Amino acid sequence: MSKVILVVDDSSTVRKFVSVSLSMQGFKVITAGDGMDALEKLPAEKPDLIITDLNMPNMDGFEFIRTLRENPDYQDIPVIILTSLSDKTNKELGLKSGAHSYLIKPFSLEKIQYEVSKYVSWAE
Repeated sequence: MSKVILVVDDSSTVRKFVSVSLSMQGFKVITAGDGMDALEKLPAEKPDLIITDLNMPNMDGFEFIRTLRENPDYQDIPVIILTSLSDKTNKELGLKSGAHSYLIKPFSLEKIQYEVSKYVSWAE
């Protein structure tokens, strides 16, 4: 059974690039355009990992991660932040809110794959 990864980003280009890259590795990828959209999709299929941006409309990544961590059903899902916010303050806030990793855009496919492999095994 394929591992499920939820990619949350308001950029359709980023969602598509990350989705295609991880799908080619055998993962099932679901996407959401912001934190609210992601929360609505969570009950249907609990992901094994979440990759989220921070700057998004409706519900930003910080609030999305905090909301996840408050829910016992989702609090243990690993979260990787993928953002253009490269300053130390945002990185600290992201990790304190419950993220496991913090990646800066632009990013490489290899870096995403490496970070994902830390938290979920490759699909078979």
